[in-house]
Amino acid sequence: MSVLPAQAAAPSRRGGVLDVVRRRPVLSFFVLAIAASWIAWIPYVLSLHGLGVWDLRFPGDEGGQLLGMLPGAYLGPIGAALFVTAVADGRAGLRAWARRLWRWRVSWRWYVGILAGVPLALVLSGLLFSGGEVQVPSAAVLAALVPGLLMQMVTTGLAEEPGWRDFALPRVQRRIGGLGAALVVGVLWGVWHLPLFLTSWGGYPEVPWFRPVAFVAFCITFSVVMTWVFNRTGQSLPMSMLLHVSINNFASVAWADVFPGMGRDTVQSALLVAAGVGAVVVLVRSRGDLGYRPDVTPGVHGQPSPQPAATTGLAREAARLS
Repeated sequence: MSVLPAQAAAPSRRGGVLDVVRRRPVLSFFVLAIAASWIAWIPYVLSLHGLGVWDLRFPGDEGGQLLGMLPGAYLGPIGAALFVTAVADGRAGLRAWARRLWRWRVSWRWYVGILAGVPLALVLSGLLFSGGEVQVPSAAVLAALVPGLLMQMVTTGLAEEPGWRDFALPRVQRRIGGLGAALVVGVLWGVWHLPLFLTSWGGYPEVPWFRPVAFVAFCITFSVVMTWVFNRTGQSLPMSMLLHVSINNFASVAWADVFPGMGRDTVQSALLVAAGVGAVVVLVRSRGDLGYRPDVTPGVHGQPSPQPAATTGLAREAARLS
């Protein structure tokens, strides 16, 4: 369990808006993360990549996502987490938050499980919807998987996971447990994406009503798997990022080559099934707690180690203040 340093638990109080952030850091984070991204995405939504109200086209990729969507993604979750941590926890809290961004030291089994398990799970799920139309990916596609993964880590992974998993998840699960936190974070994570369904990112203008609903359902079920991995790896943010972007990378780089006849909404159904099966498996394996242990801290390799009594008391006090 991540524990805020003692000196970060009692910042000076000046009243006003910043005092609300100090007293309600979790609520402040969710409001700021969603509001900042939605406001920043207004030009993208109104551009020719979206509703077409403005005669504006973002340069770069065909869908304008790199310059149209990504700045708002950075401004939202990671920006909100950085701001709220600075206001609520001060410099000590920022140092603790930054250290968790670099918690790469976990068992090699997690790397193998994520990097090999995610493509395998997606292929097996895709086979259910492929109608037998499946092929081996080309050498060019296989060669693009590694650079695509690295690109996703510094774009999608870095923009989102320091907020949803590193900032919000530990605080929420201290209050309502691992499963409750997974559902809350999953819902808000999914809702955060909704304006993008008015752009080429979501396939606009041909967006059936059930597509955003299915996407939010995917975020909720996948959040259960993400929470289990986060807790079982000693709250390793890099592992959460790697799990997240492994899904994105395979879907964007290899899926169309492996399943050439599959439409967008069928792909979403396959992803939802894969996430749903994964959620059931980890719920059964963890007996419903998703690996969350309120009275232990993560060990060096992500395995829980007992806390001294004084540290446990500090954790409870930090939970009360958060």
